Formats: sequence, C-alpha cells, structure tokens
Amino acid sequence: MALHSRFAAFALFGSLVLLCPSVVAHAQTLQPVSRVATLAPGSIQGNVQDEKGAPIAGAMVSALGATTAFATTDRGGRFELRSLSPGPYLIRAHLTGYIASRGQIIDVRPSGRASSSIALRRATAPALMAAGIGAQPLSPPEPASPPADASSNDGDDHSETAWRLRHIRRSILKDATVPEEIFADAAPPAQINIFQAGGFLGRAVGSPARLATNFFAGTPFSGQVNLLTIGSFDSPQQLFTADSFSHGVAYFSVGAPVGSSADWNVRSALTQGDLASWIVAGSYTTRAPARHRYDLGLSYATQRYDGGNPAALRGVTDGSRNAGAMYGFDTFAISPAVTLTYGSRYARYDYLADRSLISPRVAVTLVPADHFRVNALVSSRAVAPGAEEFLPPNESGIWLPPQRTFSSLDARRPLEAERTTHVDFEIERDLAGGSTLSIRAFHQHVDDQLVTMFGVQMPGAPSTELGHYFVANAGGVDADGWSAGLRAAIAERVHASVEYSLANARWRAADNVAYLLVVAPSAARQAERVHDLSTAVETEVPETSTRVMVLYRMSNAFAHSPSPGQPSTDRPLFDGRFDVQVRQSLPFMNFSTAHWEMLIAVRNFFRETGADQSLYDELLVVRPPKRVVGGLTLKF
Repeated sequence: MALHSRFAAFALFGSLVLLCPSVVAHAQTLQPVSRVATLAPGSIQGNVQDEKGAPIAGAMVSALGATTAFATTDRGGRFELRSLSPGPYLIRAHLTGYIASRGQIIDVRPSGRASSSIALRRATAPALMAAGIGAQPLSPPEPASPPADASSNDGDDHSETAWRLRHIRRSILKDATVPEEIFADAAPPAQINIFQAGGFLGRAVGSPARLATNFFAGTPFSGQVNLLTIGSFDSPQQLFTADSFSHGVAYFSVGAPVGSSADWNVRSALTQGDLASWIVAGSYTTRAPARHRYDLGLSYATQRYDGGNPAALRGVTDGSRNAGAMYGFDTFAISPAVTLTYGSRYARYDYLADRSLISPRVAVTLVPADHFRVNALVSSRAVAPGAEEFLPPNESGIWLPPQRTFSSLDARRPLEAERTTHVDFEIERDLAGGSTLSIRAFHQHVDDQLVTMFGVQMPGAPSTELGHYFVANAGGVDADGWSAGLRAAIAERVHASVEYSLANARWRAADNVAYLLVVAPSAARQAERVHDLSTAVETEVPETSTRVMVLYRMSNAFAHSPSPGQPSTDRPLFDGRFDVQVRQSLPFMNFSTAHWEMLIAVRNFFRETGADQSLYDELLVVRPPKRVVGGLTLKF
C-alpha cells in the first residue's frame, strides 16, 4: 500500500509540474512514448497544381520512407501527410488523366512540418506517355499505304492503331496508359472470330485484362525490395570466418491506397540454407481524420531445418515449425479530447501444447489541455517461446524471416508460453523546441517468464552458440515501477531520446529452477531492484545522404554467462545492449521515381521492444550473439 501511495503522489506532483504554463511553448502534437527508439513524428504538407498553376482536386499523394502514407488533395489542391517517422521520403502525386509526377525527396524532421509543391501535366489524347520519366507525346507520321501487290495474309497489320501499339514507349506497367481514343476509329473486322475482340472469348478474356490493366495503371503503388546478407558472431575472430555471412535474405513489400481513406500493404521475406524459412504479412489501416480508425492484419511464417543438430529437431515431427497470427484494433475518437483504442491479437503456434494465444489490449488517451496528454493502458499479452522468429517486426525494424532454431532446455518439459498482465499510467507534456517530457507508473504480473540462452552446450550435442538457443521458464514475477523520458532535438541534425526506469520485482520460483541454476545461474532471480537507462540518437548528413541511428540500453539486471575463472554467482554491476544502423542513399543509382539505399547494421538486441512487454523479456536473454546485416534496398 505504501508503494502505491508513493506512485499516486508522484503522478499528482508530476501533473502539477507539467501543467505549469511557464514551460509551455508551441509544439506539434506528438505520439505517446512507447519505447525510446521512437522519435517524434513529423508531417508533410503541400499542394498539387497543373501546368497552368490551377489546383488539382482528388489527386493521390504518396510518401515512401521509414513508413508509408497516402493523402488525397482537397478542392484547393492541398494535402497533408501526418504521423511520419523522421527521415527522407519519396513524394509522388498521381491522378488519372495526368502524367505521374517525378519523385521528390523530402526530409521529415521530428515534430517538424515539411512543404512540397507538385506539378502534374495533363495527358492529351492521343498521346501515349510514360509517367515520371519525362516522355514526350508521340506524333507518328501518316501511316503508309500498303503496296498494291501486298498479300492479304502476310500476317502484318498496317493500320494506325497497330502502328501506335507497336511504337508505344515501354515503361513500368502502372505508368503506361493506352487511351481508349486509339481504338475509337478502328474499323471492325470483316469476319467475326471468337478469339477476336468482338468474339465471345475475346470479350471474356479482354474485359478482365482491361480491368487488370486499369487497376495497375490507376493505382499509385509503392514498395520496397531488400537484398540482404546476414551473419552472427560472438567474438571478433568469428567475424572473419567463412560461414559468418552464410545467409541471404530477400524481402519484398508493396502497398497502395484504398480509395481516399485507407491503405493496404503486403510484405514478405525468405531465406534458404540449412534453415529454409519464409514469412508473409498483410495489413489494412484507415487514415485520420476518422471517427473510427481500424488497424487489421495477419501474418504466417514457417521454418524448416535440414541440419544435423538433434536439439533443433526436438519436438518437431515433420522438420518444420509454423506460426500464424491475426489482429484487429479500433481507435475510436469519442471526442476531440478522448480517444479509445481497443482490440486483440490471436496467434497460433503448432509447436505448443496450448497452440492458441490471445492478447487483448485497451488504451485511453485524454487531452485535457493543449500539448498535454494522459495515457492509460491495460493489456494481457501472451508470448510463445521462439515467437521472435515468426512475428513481423515493427515499422522501423529490419525484416528478417526465421533465422535461428530453438528448443526447450529441459527435454522432459514442453514449451510453455509467457503471459503478462500490464497496467500503466502516463502523462506527457510538449515543451519548447519540439521536446516532449513523459512520466509513467506501471505494474506487471507475469506467469512463466521466458529465459533465452545462447552458448549452452549440452552433453553429446554439437556446438550451437550462434544458430540455436534454448528456452526455459524462470517462474513468475510481480513488478512495480516508474519511468521518466525526454525526447528532444539536440541540434539541427541530431535528435535524441532518453528514458530512465526504476522497478521493484518479486519473484516466484519455477519447478525447474534447480535445473536452471546449473545451466544459467544468472537467470534465476529473487527480489531485486532494477535500474534501466535507454537512449536513442539519430542524425542525418544531407550533404552525403547518410543517416545514422544508435540505440543503447544499460541495466543492472541483464543475465550473463560468467567468464572463465569468474564465480558463477558474480554479476557485473551494469551491462548493455546496442543497435547501430547506417543507411546511405545512392543517388547515382536512382532512376525514374525509385532510389537505392545501402544498409549496414550491427546489433545484439534479441527482441523488438513493446510498450506492454514484460520487464524481463530482454533482461533474461543470456549471451545474445551480435548480428550483422548488410545489403541494398530499392524503394519505389
């Protein structure tokens, strides 16, 4: 009771401090701080005009970058793309009857608003143009009359329609439009043939073909293709071994708007080797402003292991593991000051005894005053062992299919899911210069807390330090704590965030805790106080089109493997995890509306962070190897 009283007093004091008008300045409305790696979003506003400077209404404007967004221009030709993650974006406008605009690279700053002016040129019939590449109207010469002695069955069509079709400029399917006026004056065939356009089969085949062509031509698709190479290492010597970068990954994403109020997206990734795996996911989201904003999606992933590690095949009947998930959430704007988000996620893992997992969540956001928000969250989250190998990452994460195998530490015990009940209360205040201060109090109740162990050598089993890990359940834990975070722009090109949390945890030992003490003694816990500091720094150099992001987390509760000669009960005072990403745009390889980007990333984080995940999900990962990802990205 005393601890909860202190939390209530601390929250009340923080509210009074943050409501003080002396520290308030104008700032954009920011999203709640859910993890330190997320910087404040920005927006792009602008207008679309024709070649005479007149506004164009109903044009579709797309932004492709760290996230994908779409907007439709109003009667004045104006548009606005909101809630964009900071970074460069490729902006394009598209409208039937106009030549698609060339892509513009617009830089979005945290809490900033960028501007863009787009000009569309009307496509005049009967010109055939390739949008986005500066094609000029084709003006064919007068069609030549065939020679008098030409055979009637020479197989060549010398009509003007055929001439135009033969000389149309080749381009991407969605950017090439064949005006119907071309066929307006075409004479009907002398004899009806069932395979010709006027025949029965011609109509049956031609109508779907025209429908498909119009669909691709009239939809502003955007997407991304990644060709990556990944590897893992635990020491600098392993980085230079022949099999460090033995896995190749292919990733593909494509999306498009659904009318003027929603977007759909399909993503997939696959790899091949001794572990063949793939993952595919689809999503459908509606855009603001709307009373109800829906976020729906599903995913399916599978991995098949053909190697010789018996531990990886334990409990697998056909050599493969499969997992599928679907989710649905609704953000209901009850009033301008009250927003309710509710929904659930359903997942099914074929390698669990209890295969179905349900994770409901409810969140409320109150805006009692300008630049001040109150957030409350209640969730029940179920996580399967090895789920990180099958779940799609967040929008800012790097897409990788299942890359590692796993098995239960105790062969006599089946894999069991972790279940976390999470409740938190957060207050946020926007300060001067686009900064945001947040204070949060939380409570967690966890059953069957997962422990992930790399580098565990089982008797009679081959070495599996990098490509295989063991999982176990360490028991239950109750944790109460608070955190304080700040996001700010340190300089014009540097944006950073920092969050500190303090929690008191009380453990309930599992049945197999003795077995866990022998293999990973640092994973067996009792009552403790956890100090955690997370930071994120992102910078961009526009002169070289370079973007760098660094994440670092430091805590006194990270599990570890003792060094040779070190007592197993000793644990360093603090330990850390990191994630470094460098993205280099390649402007000399750009063409049309697509551009290339080079990616290099090194990290030893094991899991993607979540607002309602267990406090110990990342802390109880023993000796995670460092992962290196490098390759090329094509965005279009």
